[in-house]
Amino acid sequence: MRGRTCGQRLAVVLAAISCLVLLLGSADITAKASKPPTGAPYKIGAIFSVTGDNSPLGQPEKETAMLLEARINKTGGINGHPVQIIIEDDAGQETNALLAAKKLVERDGVIAVVGPSLSGTSLAIVGYMEQRQVPLISCAASVKITAPTNLRQWIFRTPQGDRHAIERIAAFLKHRHVSRAAFINVSNAYGMSGFDQAKAVLPPMGIEIVAAETFGPDDTDMTPQLTRIKASNAQALICWGTNPGPARVMINARQLKLRGLMLQSHGIANRKFIELGGDAVNGVIFPAGRLIVLDQISKKDRQYGVLSEYTRLYEATYHKPPNTFGGHAWDAITLLCDALKKVGPDRAKIRAHIENRKSFVGTGGVFNFSPGDHNGLARDAFAMVKIERGKWMRLE
Repeated sequence: MRGRTCGQRLAVVLAAISCLVLLLGSADITAKASKPPTGAPYKIGAIFSVTGDNSPLGQPEKETAMLLEARINKTGGINGHPVQIIIEDDAGQETNALLAAKKLVERDGVIAVVGPSLSGTSLAIVGYMEQRQVPLISCAASVKITAPTNLRQWIFRTPQGDRHAIERIAAFLKHRHVSRAAFINVSNAYGMSGFDQAKAVLPPMGIEIVAAETFGPDDTDMTPQLTRIKASNAQALICWGTNPGPARVMINARQLKLRGLMLQSHGIANRKFIELGGDAVNGVIFPAGRLIVLDQISKKDRQYGVLSEYTRLYEATYHKPPNTFGGHAWDAITLLCDALKKVGPDRAKIRAHIENRKSFVGTGGVFNFSPGDHNGLARDAFAMVKIERGKWMRLE
């Protein structure tokens, strides 16, 4: 470059930049120029609580389904077939969920269904799906959705189960030398299933349930229940539900100056809980999938790649971070599409493939399904998380 004028040097630099831009542009065009799928579409049904009180679960699930449909079809579909995900909104109502399931199966002719978002809406359709022999991959947590598997042969679920969540909480409380716990749950299928698991797990570990209360899904003041819990002198309070109820429980508990450890279920593992509860939720401890603490896990973790990919794609598409519940839909749809790729659109073969799928890495954990386990996760799929100053901090 010696001896050249400033203008000459600038011209060289600009020429180099132009070549680089052309090269990058060509690479981008090549990446986008995937051969479009031309076969008959593979129809997949989805039932989510997109509206209603549980929209913080269903909306990210819907968004994830739309993201995956676009991504799969952009890259050639599945074995040359485009994927068509037909999404129904049950608004969190069991009757709506059953009507949606019947529409998807009988009118739309879907190969399988993912969802519903909730335990109650999932339980409302498992009998129908079993009768019609259509695979269902639920995005809800109750162990009752998939157990017993001899009566739920066509039913699977992707969220970590309430049994494993209670076991993680019990181990945590035992380590903290807690022997007296109170329990409060929403009076629906999810809350009652959590309490059933608590009664089965906590006492054998030396943790007495000294008070048990419930609240309705639409209740806005849990002061009476929490006043009774305060009188029990429990060392810890465990709340089981999905928003908005659990946030209100924490607000009321702080107003009553309730002492002891405050624990919640994995049903509050999204930002909505923090938004609703404000400062009252600081200090809450709960089991959750690793997605919400992605920045705090090792890059050597088996899930790190999937969690990073989902986060990158979701943020690029919707300009906000993903959450646990969208992750359940990601796992359900990718699990189903993996089966479609391997065995084609045969419902019986899809069911058998999923039932025997091992080492499937998802956002919720590493799944190992079997004829006796249609969830495929162990309690180590959970991390224990604490909310500090409105942020999630991994404890273990």
